[in-house]
Amino acid sequence: MTNLAIAANGLRKSYGDKSVLDGIDLSVPEGTIFSLLGPNGAGKTTAVKILSTLISADAGEIRVAGHDLAADPQAVRAAIGVTGQFSAVDGLITGEENMLLMADLHHLSKSEGQRVTAELLERFDLVEAAKKPAASYSGGMKRRLDIAMTLVGNPRIIFLDEPTTGLDPRSRHNMWQIIRELVTGGVTVFLTTQYLEEADQLADRIAVLNNGKIAAEGTAEELKRLIPGGHVRLRFSDPAAYQAAAAVLGDVARDDEALALQIASDGSQRDLRSVLDRLDSAGVEADELTVHTPDLDDVFFALTGATVPSQTNEAKEAVR
Repeated sequence: MTNLAIAANGLRKSYGDKSVLDGIDLSVPEGTIFSLLGPNGAGKTTAVKILSTLISADAGEIRVAGHDLAADPQAVRAAIGVTGQFSAVDGLITGEENMLLMADLHHLSKSEGQRVTAELLERFDLVEAAKKPAASYSGGMKRRLDIAMTLVGNPRIIFLDEPTTGLDPRSRHNMWQIIRELVTGGVTVFLTTQYLEEADQLADRIAVLNNGKIAAEGTAEELKRLIPGGHVRLRFSDPAAYQAAAAVLGDVARDDEALALQIASDGSQRDLRSVLDRLDSAGVEADELTVHTPDLDDVFFALTGATVPSQTNEAKEAVR
């Protein structure tokens, strides 16, 4: 059985009359990326602050890196790293000096601090900028330096609270690659994000937080299957084949002008095989088969009660 890097049961936190976290449960296996999704004010940052010992929970049992958070917060702190929404980089000193300062805070010897600093600057492609004031760095460089500083203490678990907010698309994709490499090296990543594509690309498991509760949890594909609207679209060039397919498939949406049929489907292999077997039994072959499944945008809007944009899935695909 996979060991858990983070296990929280019945996690609660309120501020006055407002319940921010209302008894949530979280299980994060070691060496994975777990993403907590939710709208602004859902409690994502509060969850990170509690799990990283920055604030206390009102109730709940929490173990991080195998340690009871309430009984041994120092052991938890020694095992984790945190990169918040806002950079911890000191812009008045150089990137290298930021790294060495972090090494001092971790009580590394001078030689060890210099060695670790050099390795991380190389790893995060910051060697050329190392002697420059961090204030001169681009947003992407500051985020890379931020994570490099977090890694000075060799944490087993890293909390990344909206790490790509404000970055351009290229810098965001570079950050995704860094996160993947961290996990390949055995680190567990707890990621909060508002970017649905980010969670879809990175996370092994995703939890959607809404109104202080976990609305749903699973892999990206499992979550997408929760939402209706998936379908298979078949297109034909031969009108006779189109009519024969419509007859054998039965309950379908027809587009007589495009010679296309749309059948409700969850996109699973079993569902597709069923459609193709029915066509084969009638000796009919489609010229084109396209599977459309709800994406994380649809999941997010459905679970959080937000208004779904008018843009259809087909239009989304067209602009990606």
